[in-house]
Amino acid sequence: MDLKKQDDELLQLVTFSIGEEEFGVDILKVQEIIRTMEITKVPRAQNFVEGVINLRGKVIPIIDMRRRFGLDSKAHDQHTRIIVIEINNMIVGFVVDSVSEVLRIPASTVEPPPPVVAGLESEYISGVGKLHDRLLILLDLDKLLSGEDMESIGQL
Repeated sequence: MDLKKQDDELLQLVTFSIGEEEFGVDILKVQEIIRTMEITKVPRAQNFVEGVINLRGKVIPIIDMRRRFGLDSKAHDQHTRIIVIEINNMIVGFVVDSVSEVLRIPASTVEPPPPVVAGLESEYISGVGKLHDRLLILLDLDKLLSGEDMESIGQL
């Protein structure tokens, strides 16, 4: 691997918080970030599916990231946001506690994930970014929802 090239490469990430942890996703996967809006519950949906929203005429499934990661649900507040993302050619909204910023970090500061990170299964963690005084967990969105999950969400 050409380390010089890797050192020069910058990753552009949208960063957000869920509980005490800070996460990042590739900015190119993010379509938009919106305030919470009325979410219509869907009967018999998986427990981490909060429901669906109507965003400019499109029905978009909404995933509660706290529940997806096995954390307790939390009432939405003024910081809660929905990150609208494209995963495997499907538009999905992720409810997060707050969106922090858009960061550019050198690829060289990202390490592969340890086997277990903060109690999360590491299969959907693509790496851990080391920032000055904090760690940023980078999510692999394509692996965040299994094919089975995507199929059931696609039927909403």
